[in-house]
Amino acid sequence: MADELLFTKANKIATITLNRPEQLNTFHDGMLADWAAALRDCQADDAINVVVLTAAGRVFCAGGDLATMGRRDGNPAWDMGQYIRQNVHPVARAVEALHKPYICAVNGTATGAGLDMALMADIRFAARSARFAETYIKVGLVPGDGGAFLLPRLVGLTKALELLWSGDFISAEEAERIGLLSKVFDDEKLMHETYAFAERLANGPSIAIRLTKQAVYQCLRMDFLTALESITGAMGVAAMCAARTPGGWCVPGHVPAAVSDTRRQCR
Repeated sequence: MADELLFTKANKIATITLNRPEQLNTFHDGMLADWAAALRDCQADDAINVVVLTAAGRVFCAGGDLATMGRRDGNPAWDMGQYIRQNVHPVARAVEALHKPYICAVNGTATGAGLDMALMADIRFAARSARFAETYIKVGLVPGDGGAFLLPRLVGLTKALELLWSGDFISAEEAERIGLLSKVFDDEKLMHETYAFAERLANGPSIAIRLTKQAVYQCLRMDFLTALESITGAMGVAAMCAARTPGGWCVPGHVPAAVSDTRRQCR
């Protein structure tokens, strides 16, 4: 079971890899438990600044392994609901508690709950050959793994309903156009580009990056003035951390090279 979800750490970056390519990387309860545990480990490990999620093979994830989801000897609706609460929700809670950047590299097709798991990430990059579909409707299900919450926030209400009601596939280019993806890369360049971006974040100002993530998500639930006050508090914490860093931007009389470079680009 441990080989079906790989978890590695190197150079301040943790990588979670779905590793059931022959089963289209469908997940079962053991994988989900390992997934949630890996995310909690990343949050607790001060040596990790960024988390990357990806998969082995030609498919990213086709959702849950329906052959193993829930019991078959009771009420099907109750069984499925209990399975999702007990196995999928711990992953979502671990993602919610992760204050570090969580980047998904979608190496291939993502459907149903597999797509929803990708939507939980902060940023999604994808291979050009990847395709995407919210396929719950085709088996008479509703999007129970977060799609109904996450998708409208990324692509808008009407587009989300179109995708959820139709179950139609869209290309990586279309997914990028509507805001589901940040960037699309040629297949052979996906992981290189993903790690290049992850390394930038991993070696950047980690406290400011984490506080920025928290601020953005918290501000989605606030009015404008409350959000401004919240950001002011985060700025104070970031300034205290920067002051303790050699060459930090708030050292009196010192303007870091990065600030000078940015200002030159504005001229």
